[in-house]
Amino acid sequence: MPQLTCQDLTLGYDANVIVRNLSFSVNEGDYLCIVGENGSGKSTLMKAILGLHTPISGKILAGDGMKANKIGYLPQQTSLQKDFPASVREIVLSGCQGRCGMRPFYNKTEKQLAADNMERMGIADLAMRCYRELSGGQQQRVLLARALCATQKILLLDEPVSGLDPKVTAEMYQLIASLNQEGITIIMISHDIAAAIKYATRILHIDEKIFFGTKDDYLKSEAGRHFMLREGGGNNDCDF
Repeated sequence: MPQLTCQDLTLGYDANVIVRNLSFSVNEGDYLCIVGENGSGKSTLMKAILGLHTPISGKILAGDGMKANKIGYLPQQTSLQKDFPASVREIVLSGCQGRCGMRPFYNKTEKQLAADNMERMGIADLAMRCYRELSGGQQQRVLLARALCATQKILLLDEPVSGLDPKVTAEMYQLIASLNQEGITIIMISHDIAAAIKYATRILHIDEKIFFGTKDDYLKSEAGRHFMLREGGGNNDCDF
C-alpha cells in the first residue's frame, strides 16, 4: 500500500488554478524529486500534502498510518526565520510537538529522541548554541534533526540546499541520501536537476503536461529531454 496517493488533484488559490489532474503515488523508501517551472505549483502541492492548503478538487490519501502531523517537513527559510533567537536544542525539540498531544512539556523519551537526532545530524556539540549564530549548512542540519523528531517514515524537503556553497550542498545531498538508504521516504522539491537525476528514484515534473515515473523514463521522455536541454542539465541558478 502506498504511503501517499494523490488522485486527480487540482490546486490553486481562489479562482486561479495552478495545476490540474495531478495524480501520483509514493511508496515506502522512494526518493521523489519534484521539478518544474517556477510557479508551477510545487510548493503548493507540498503544502496540500501537509494539510496547510486545501485542494480545489481531488484527493490526498495517506496509507501506512500516515497523518499530516506525522510527516517531517523542512521548508524554505525566510530571512526572519534564519535569525530566530532560540537554541539548537529548543528548535530540534519543537519537532516533537506532534507527539505531545495536550501535554505542555516534553517527556524523557522526546528529549532523548531530540538528542539522538542531533547526534545523527552531527550537531550534538551545537545543542546550546543560538540558532541564528550558525552557518547555513548547520541551520539545515538543525532543521533536518527537527523534521526527524516528527517522523521516521517520510520527509518533505523544499529546496533544502538553496543558498548553500558547493561543498556544503554536496554534504547535504549525501546526508539526505543516507536517510533514504535507512528507509526514510524522501519527497524533495529541487532546484538542481543534476542532483535530482543522480539521487531520485522517481521524478514528478509539473508543467502543462505532467510526468510521473522513474528517472530513467524521465530522461527518455519529451518533458525530460526538453527540460534538461533548456536548463543545461545542471544549472544551479534555475528554479525548478
